[in-house]
Amino acid sequence: MTDSPALVNLSISEAADALRRGDTTSVALTQSTLARIDQTEPTLQAYATVPASRALAAAEQADRELAAGRDRGPLHGIPIGVKNNCYTKGILTEVGSKVFAGHMPDYDATVVEKLYAAGAVIIGKTRCQEFSCGGSEPPTRTPWDLERFPGGSSIGSGVALAARSAFGAIGTDTGGSIRIPASINSLVGMKATYGRVSAYGVVPLAWSLDHVGPLTRRVRDNALMLGAIAGHDPGDANSARVDVPDFTAGIEGGVGGLRIGIERDYFLYPGVTDEVRAATEAVMRQLADLGAAIISLSMPELALAQEILTTIRMVESASYHRRLIREKGHLYNPGTRATLEIGQTILATQYVAALRARERFRAAVRALFQRENLAALVSPTIPVPAPLLRDVRRPRPDMANGETPTDGFVHHVYPANLSGQPAISAPAGFTSDGLPIGYQLMGRPFDEATLYRISYAYERTQDWHERQPPLLYD
Repeated sequence: MTDSPALVNLSISEAADALRRGDTTSVALTQSTLARIDQTEPTLQAYATVPASRALAAAEQADRELAAGRDRGPLHGIPIGVKNNCYTKGILTEVGSKVFAGHMPDYDATVVEKLYAAGAVIIGKTRCQEFSCGGSEPPTRTPWDLERFPGGSSIGSGVALAARSAFGAIGTDTGGSIRIPASINSLVGMKATYGRVSAYGVVPLAWSLDHVGPLTRRVRDNALMLGAIAGHDPGDANSARVDVPDFTAGIEGGVGGLRIGIERDYFLYPGVTDEVRAATEAVMRQLADLGAAIISLSMPELALAQEILTTIRMVESASYHRRLIREKGHLYNPGTRATLEIGQTILATQYVAALRARERFRAAVRALFQRENLAALVSPTIPVPAPLLRDVRRPRPDMANGETPTDGFVHHVYPANLSGQPAISAPAGFTSDGLPIGYQLMGRPFDEATLYRISYAYERTQDWHERQPPLLYD
């Protein structure tokens, strides 16, 4: 048997192989994960709920099934965390808010159903910011630096993976909330094409922008998770009727002959720090060395993404919370409530104009991909490394109009939410202070496989995914 401390450092693929060789058991994986949770939670606060006995019972069942020859696939017996805005039958789902305190759903979100069908062990519900748009209390901290912002709103999922207290995790992404914590925590996070993964049973932030997706420590693991949770769902009106491929089938195909675009005016604008810029340029050079063609191009419509998406998000969020604020407004964090109420002041004509602008934006992005024959657009995931927690909610004197250090986070990630196209964040290295840097690839609709192929090719040339946060050595 593999020793317990080493188990939590295994990738999903490695753990799955060890299970099938008989080198370990799902119970051992789950016990080791629960031990890591006990060790790190008092400091990190990655989990809202950890149903330990239920997880161990699921692990025992997984071991029995595997022993009997019933193999549900690569997630069978693997401990997975689920963001606390996904309904879980019989497990608290409080969405980081007193408004949903004690809420115990009587059904599972489709993504949770699919995890169970794949044999995964739900190890716990990971913390999220209040309704995916407010703060987090108690504050979740990243093991890379306890004083730094861990990302939002899938903060718990990102931190749990970085801390090795889950092998994979589910996040949601309306404006970067899978990719931002992936970048900050040196992880792989996939926001698949809109409709690729069902959002049924997930508390919405903005229904026409919300995506559900996987976070992992390695690219292949991410492809395995997406394969397990993707697929058409009649319960979700926005679910796409498209086949689910084996996302790992061509992952080792390399990048030879692929055209990868960079829009420097938008994605490498002056707000990008020198170290993030250098890391992104290094990724591009490496991909070029591997045979990709890096194409400089122009798309002025990108500058409109933030205003269009913000209008849509605020109106749709206000619509969902209108009754709740009326009935339970006193239970919201004041900052969250104020943000949601602003959406009620936006005119219907402005919302409709934003929807029409989104269609033009989508058409422009897809025309760019077709005209330039692009496999992907590359960029930093976020323009800066993780800022200090103490600075996140207060304006900085060197920033105009009362902006905070995280306001620029959405600059790079919003375009993929607005267009609905897939986008992945993967590790690009570290700053001189040891803070992770991520790069982003945005791809063609329903072509997540090519993004995995590119990011896997780069991953194989580096050891970023092998490095562990300093906290884990303490």
